[in-house]
Amino acid sequence: MTQHIIFKILFFCISIIGFQHLSQAQKNLETPFEKSNGKATATYYETIEFYKNLASSSRFFEIKEVGMTDAGLPLHTVIFSADRNFEPPAPKDRNKEKTNSEDERKATTNEAEEPEAEKMVLLILNGIHPGEPDGIDASMLWCKKLANDKNLRTQYENLKIVIIPCYNIGGALNRNSHTRVNQNGPAHYGFRGNAQNYDLNRDFIKQDSKNAKAFAEIFHHWKPHFFLDTHVSNGADYPYTLTYLASQYDKAGPIIGSFMRSITPILEQKMAERGEEIIPYVNIWNDTPDKGYTQFYDSPRYSSGYATLFQTPSIVIETHMLKPFDKRVEATLAFFEEVANLMVLQSRKFTYIVDEARAQIQLQSAFPLDWLPEKGRHEKIKFKAYKADSVISEVSGLKRLRYDPEQIRELEIPYYTYYREVEVAQKPFAYIIPQAWHRVIAILESNGVRLERANSDKDIKAEVYYIRNYKTSTYPYEGHYLHSDVRIEVKGELVKIKKGDYIVYTEQPAVRYLVETLEPHAPDSFFNWNFFDSILQQKEGFSDYVFEDLAAEILRENPNLRKELEEKRKKDPVFAKDARAQLDFVYKNSPHYLEQQHLRYPVVRTFNEIR
Repeated sequence: MTQHIIFKILFFCISIIGFQHLSQAQKNLETPFEKSNGKATATYYETIEFYKNLASSSRFFEIKEVGMTDAGLPLHTVIFSADRNFEPPAPKDRNKEKTNSEDERKATTNEAEEPEAEKMVLLILNGIHPGEPDGIDASMLWCKKLANDKNLRTQYENLKIVIIPCYNIGGALNRNSHTRVNQNGPAHYGFRGNAQNYDLNRDFIKQDSKNAKAFAEIFHHWKPHFFLDTHVSNGADYPYTLTYLASQYDKAGPIIGSFMRSITPILEQKMAERGEEIIPYVNIWNDTPDKGYTQFYDSPRYSSGYATLFQTPSIVIETHMLKPFDKRVEATLAFFEEVANLMVLQSRKFTYIVDEARAQIQLQSAFPLDWLPEKGRHEKIKFKAYKADSVISEVSGLKRLRYDPEQIRELEIPYYTYYREVEVAQKPFAYIIPQAWHRVIAILESNGVRLERANSDKDIKAEVYYIRNYKTSTYPYEGHYLHSDVRIEVKGELVKIKKGDYIVYTEQPAVRYLVETLEPHAPDSFFNWNFFDSILQQKEGFSDYVFEDLAAEILRENPNLRKELEEKRKKDPVFAKDARAQLDFVYKNSPHYLEQQHLRYPVVRTFNEIR
């Protein structure tokens, strides 16, 4: 009896302590944005503390550390799950319900029963540029809503929301009030560059930062059905608080691209019904949008371009810098809610589209590598524009652009959303990567690519690329001197695979990522990001005065080579006046030039099975 009383007292005391802890955690959920009446954004530490308190006070949230960042602090994910299962939804077996059309699928469904809603994942990335913090504060407000509103949680019972609360921690800690010179609030904010001064929204392919490696781990763990990245734009001025950058439709692929074309008008309509008209990202600089503009091309270096390599529909939110901070946060929150509502309303369509795209990509035999807009083909959009004119600058005394927000014109302008493919690669059976290129291997592994090691030396028939021409940027870009306009020569050769080399079969979900990183002439290939620059340098050579006599002897013994030299001199006057270039021509066509690695791209392709 005494033990029973003691147990009840202990239980009561523990309950009181737990209640007090819960009560304190709930009190700590007022955000800096709310406390300042929409003037302040949360610091990095305030943001993480908020989510820790939220997870302590609500069983529907969990905060996890995932990987490390360049700032020496871990990256976090915050997960909302109405069923309190904080892991990705189990993949569904589509073979049981595989039919040829939507009507056929409906015909197999018992009309008396509502089909079960699909489990989905929405991934939100905030603070990639911490000076653009709207998504950081909007996410905190949204999570408070979800914690306090049972009906809302019920509505989202099949939607897991995964938030990266602050991606660029180094930039967030570098806090100031001046670097966003054109931005209307908040009072203080972070800096664009990360702890290594990288722009993290150019790092998704090259992964120079620890942040990018941690993001890849998160992305491939959750395999989201939709991805949102939050930003604040600059550029032209206009009445809209929020613009959106949907991943370029044609580049996204026929399934995901068509789907995105269908849902963006719905999101526009839903936001307009809330009194928040939105428009596609205004891709204009130092000009007015009156003549129309082209849909932004998000190559794989960007977050949305990276996500679509893995068939994830993606949108980058761009609120407008000149609109008040509180209005920008409210618009961002509204967009979050409308995306989530659409996912819930069309859950079966969302999951079917994404699953189908991920299945079909593995069957695709050719992959476009580069795209250009079709200037002769466009759609019309209604656009509210500020009147603009040119006035004399007080600074330069020259003409400058000026907008008048008091005068709004309603225009119908062309919006160029159609792109054509300009470079295509056939998918090989496999790529072979020599084990020496360990940095490339590490990045492939971090992106979920399946690799096998050769268990013995073997010879295979393969395609080998030789780099015949390329351009290199004069100035550094994100720690690299980018290559472009790569011209290759393809040769069929018998290639020796060494034991331990990596065989990468293309029949896998990451096939598009493989093609766009390993084909050297793709815009964001590993080659263009300088991962293979050592092959571009010749390691052996000759001394002119020594080689002169030997070169003459080589030409005497090889009349055909002498004829080629003479013809080249006739066709190329610059070459004819360059003695060193002529000696090099002889050298490169002699047995003395045995540098197999020079200009030979080390990743080879085979269309045959490897035995």
